Amino acid sequence: MKFARLGEHGSEIPVVIDGDRHLDLRPVTSDVDGPFLADDPVGRTSAAIAAGLLPELPSAGSLRVGAPIARPGAVVCIGMNYAAHAAESGSAPPSVPVMFLKTPNTVVGPHDAVTIPRGSTKTDWEVELGVVIGRRASYLDSPTDAASHIVGYVAVNDVSERTFQLEQSGGQWSKGKCAPGFNPTGPWLVTPEEVDPRALRLRSHVNGEPRQDSSTADMIFPVDHIVWHLSQFLALEPGDLVLTGTPEGVALSGRFPYLAPGDVVDIEIDALGAQRQRFVAWEAQS
Repeated sequence: MKFARLGEHGSEIPVVIDGDRHLDLRPVTSDVDGPFLADDPVGRTSAAIAAGLLPELPSAGSLRVGAPIARPGAVVCIGMNYAAHAAESGSAPPSVPVMFLKTPNTVVGPHDAVTIPRGSTKTDWEVELGVVIGRRASYLDSPTDAASHIVGYVAVNDVSERTFQLEQSGGQWSKGKCAPGFNPTGPWLVTPEEVDPRALRLRSHVNGEPRQDSSTADMIFPVDHIVWHLSQFLALEPGDLVLTGTPEGVALSGRFPYLAPGDVVDIEIDALGAQRQRFVAWEAQS
């Protein structure tokens, strides 16, 4: 099942995609948020479709596509989770997952423009598989327990500013990860019965030129291990978003230029859809 949110920022309408129809979910929920995702969203939505309770949303194709989940309580990220990306970053593959955080206001629609931060010279792209939590995960006993806590998967661009991340970081990464809009998400939340997170192709392009092309099969730590591992240190709540790392092919490698105003980034993950962002210059707000 595919969930989405359509409409202007802050006023998105929750929908379920049923074939070529976008069905309005508001008879079931006010949003695709933690409470909805924790309460059998597939079963409740299927029952509502069968009962004819969800009207088709008119003009859905003309509406902005928002992030498919409402602003999460937490965005928890795993770094250097592909050996080749660790190598291009000048690091050895990690022996345990490397964790950092992004702020919730980084989560925006998949096609929203992204502002290059003031003073940035090293804004970078990162296609990633995102995992959405549907049930509280705390101190899971083993990785095999993780699946029952996952409600779906999303495509994500983990936009990064490398000077802020690595040179002005004080030893942490989040300064380079938290500019507003640095986490385009979607277009859909796809539920687990339609996705095998172990074998998804991930791709990115900049101005139509290929950059990244890999598979989640190349992850050092797979999704179930990541969720289990994180649960030993923090509690993941329904609606939270976990980013699982990016493959090689980013500007940090030195093989490609960093992003400049006017550049267009496309990312795509099998089964999860495609995104496109235009990067724009920062301007002072009056």
